Amino acid sequence: MRMTVLCGTALGLAYIIGFLIPSLEDIAFLVALAVGLVPIMRRAYDGARQGNPFTIEMLMTIAATGAFFIGATQEAAMVVLLFLIGELLEGIATRKANASIQALAALIPKTAFLEQDGTTSEVLAETLSIGSVILVRPGDRVAADGEIIEGESAIDEAPVTGESVPKKKKTGDVVFAGTINGDGVLRIRVTASASDNTIARIIKLVEEAQESKSPTERFITRFSRYYTPAVLLLGFSVAVIPPLFMGESWYEWIYKGLAILLIGCPCALVISTPAAIAAGLAAGARRGLLMKGGAVLENLRSVTHVALDKTGTITEGKPVVTDVIALGRTEPDILSLAAAIETGSSHPLALAIVARAKAAQVNIPIASDSKAIAGKGVSGSVADQTVYLYSPSAAQKVAPLSLDQISKIELLNDEGKTVSVLLVDGEIAGLLAIRDEPRADALEGLKALRDAGIVTLMLTGDNQRTADAIGRSMGISEIYAHMMPEDKQAIIQKLQSSGFIVAKIGDGINDAPALAAADIGIAMGGGTDVALETADAAILHGRVLDIINMISLSKKVMENIHQNIVISLGLKVVFLITTIAGITGLWPAILADTGATVLVTANAMRLLRWRGRIS
Repeated sequence: MRMTVLCGTALGLAYIIGFLIPSLEDIAFLVALAVGLVPIMRRAYDGARQGNPFTIEMLMTIAATGAFFIGATQEAAMVVLLFLIGELLEGIATRKANASIQALAALIPKTAFLEQDGTTSEVLAETLSIGSVILVRPGDRVAADGEIIEGESAIDEAPVTGESVPKKKKTGDVVFAGTINGDGVLRIRVTASASDNTIARIIKLVEEAQESKSPTERFITRFSRYYTPAVLLLGFSVAVIPPLFMGESWYEWIYKGLAILLIGCPCALVISTPAAIAAGLAAGARRGLLMKGGAVLENLRSVTHVALDKTGTITEGKPVVTDVIALGRTEPDILSLAAAIETGSSHPLALAIVARAKAAQVNIPIASDSKAIAGKGVSGSVADQTVYLYSPSAAQKVAPLSLDQISKIELLNDEGKTVSVLLVDGEIAGLLAIRDEPRADALEGLKALRDAGIVTLMLTGDNQRTADAIGRSMGISEIYAHMMPEDKQAIIQKLQSSGFIVAKIGDGINDAPALAAADIGIAMGGGTDVALETADAAILHGRVLDIINMISLSKKVMENIHQNIVISLGLKVVFLITTIAGITGLWPAILADTGATVLVTANAMRLLRWRGRIS
């Protein structure tokens, strides 16, 4: 920026001096030329000394120096200024993309209300440690990643995940740093340090990603190594051959040769990929789609198969009570008694039953003598009643199930649900069916993948009956159950050996080998650290629909890159022909190159407006 302003100021003064004191015009333009050209020459020299003589700076140095020697000092100074403006434009897309990500850091409040030893005090958010309990008032931003331990509220996650509608959060739910608390007071247990919270991870991943060049970008870099000397040779040939062998004017053809050097400067071509990649990575990150590098972003468009884990990926990963079937008592009675003996247990099924009872607003009495019985279930005493919540096989030994009851249980099992039988004083009172339900957008997300011609597979360690029930309802093409981590990896490798490009989606440690083996590994939602580290990308807010969003973003970015390459090379070809034909000269040549840089940058910036599909 500073060099561009200095060069522009010097050139402006040169025009003024030339108008007021014509005799000093040439010196003034020479000074303006030197202000801008000397730093460019220094970079050209550094490149040559490091074994890379064929750089953009070398082309510009030769062209501007040559223009000076043929008496076109004014044009040479303008050429250098326009080149510096072009360089300035090259960095706009990346800087804006970085700024849009770095702005996330400002979303985290500087202070938090820490609860400690029965008192609440305001402390710096960066000093919060894992396990600390903070108080978040209505309207405040959440100061750290954490888990709600008391209270419920609508949380606006738009700053982090892009969700347009606030999410209702309650005890046990996860909240992200930087999100906005709605209408309730929350007590939150901190689960990540300031340096490792959601916002910090986004910034770190994007910074690392932008340092990783994509295959197309590496191709452009290699291409420029051959392209630059070819342009030098062409410019030299145009400048020398016609005067030397055809008797043409040396001035005219040297001028054309220099114009060709300027036309050939691959500024726009070189930035055609990194500008689009930077904008694409930023647009994805703003929607909660994190990709570790341009190579990941580019390769996603080629995915032919998507292999998904079930629990925590297709499903929420939190079992819920789906059916309450009364057999002699009312549904509220069944929920009340089951929740009473499950209260205090941390088992996922127990938590699901208690949550359902609270949601139904039934009275949960105090149970005594509650205990878990290995291989059977739980038991306890409630108001002088002996209550059991057993598996069907264990219940059968206490009170025989009728054929109709067995039929109901088998039907529920076929739907992938775990059934518990409630017995009161030795009599069957009801059935509770529990299942880890699919994510709200799972059906739509998987259909979108199929509509795009992508084959979907489920790889799960769960039993075949549950896998089939979930898989069939979601329209998944191939379902594999009882999968160990090495089994998942083997299926991925088998597909790859058949020439398919495979993306693996998962959230657990058991997914890590398959995530690493896949062409693209994608960690889902708040997966384990191992999954996040192993994966090439992450879907921050755990939406299945975001898998197709990632692939669509990849296609958009590659389409943008191809447009940029056509723009940059197309303009060069046009002006190359018109310059040799004598139609255009030095000014149009450099304006065309700068114009191409502007167009390529502006085209890449369009990607920042990408939003993707929202269910």
